[in-house]
Amino acid sequence: MIQKPPSASPSSEPATPRAGSSSERRITVVEAGIAHPRFDTVATEEPLEIRLRAGSERRTIAITMRTPGNDFELAAGFLAGEGVVAGLASMSGISYCVDADVDAEQRYNIVNVDLARAHLPELDTLERHFLTSSACGICGSASIAALADRGLVPVETNLRVAAATVVALPERLRAAQRVFTKTGGLHAAGLFDRTGTALAVREDVGRHNAVDKLIGWSIMERVGPLADRILMVSGRTSYEIVQKAATAGIPVVCAVSAPSSLAVDLARAFGVTLIGFVRGDRFNIYTHPDRIETA
Repeated sequence: MIQKPPSASPSSEPATPRAGSSSERRITVVEAGIAHPRFDTVATEEPLEIRLRAGSERRTIAITMRTPGNDFELAAGFLAGEGVVAGLASMSGISYCVDADVDAEQRYNIVNVDLARAHLPELDTLERHFLTSSACGICGSASIAALADRGLVPVETNLRVAAATVVALPERLRAAQRVFTKTGGLHAAGLFDRTGTALAVREDVGRHNAVDKLIGWSIMERVGPLADRILMVSGRTSYEIVQKAATAGIPVVCAVSAPSSLAVDLARAFGVTLIGFVRGDRFNIYTHPDRIETA
C-alpha cells in the first residue's frame, strides 16, 4: 500500500518534527550602510534517500538534495523517469523509513519503495547509487543512444497548442508557486492541458526534482496518458528534463530560459516539441514546431 505521509509520529514514539518546505534564518540586512538584524524565510534543502525493496532484497538507489514535501511523488517520478518502474502497478508500497536503527530526525528523509516483484532489477548499469546536489539534479542515461536501447520511443500525439496559450504559461506557473512567494528561491514544474489550465504544480530547490514530483503525482493519481499535456518549467531546460518528459510521454516542454544543445538533440530524436525563452509575447521553438499554432 502506498501510505500517505503521516502528520505526526506514531504515538509510541516521541514526536519528531518534520522539516517544512521553508525555514526561518536569522540574517543581517544592510541598508544605507547600516546593519539591521532580521529573520528571513528561505527554501528548505535536505537529503532524501530513495531505497528499493523487493522480497528480502533492499538497496539504496539514489540520494538527492530536495525541498521536503511530495517525497513519495519524487521517488515514484524519479524511478519512472529512469525506467526502474513502469507505473503504479510496478510498486506495492511507498513509505517513510521507521526502522528502529534509523535516527528519528532522519526518518522523513528516507523513502522505501516496495516493488511488486520478488527480486530487485539489475541496476548496476544504471549507476544510480550516488549523491547529487539540487543544482545538477540526478543525471539520466549517458546518451541518446542509451535511451533508445532502453526502449524509449518517440512521443506520438495529435496535440496542437495555440501560441497564445504558450505565452500565458509562465505567469500561470508563477501564480501557483506558493513557496516561491515566501522564499524567492525555488524552481517549479507545472503540468497543463492544451488550453493552458494548470493540472498540478510542484516546487523544489532542484528543477529535476520538481519534474520528478510532477510525474510522480501523475503516476500516483493515475493521471494519464500524458500525450495531450504540456510541461512548463522555470529556468533552463536540460537533457535530463527532456528525458523525463519523453519517458512520461509528454509532447511539449516549455521553459522561461534556454535549452542545452543535448536537450535539443534529445527532443528532436524523441518527438518532443521543445520551447525556450517564453517571455512576454515571444518564444523560441527548437524542435517539432508543427504542434504550435501560429498566425
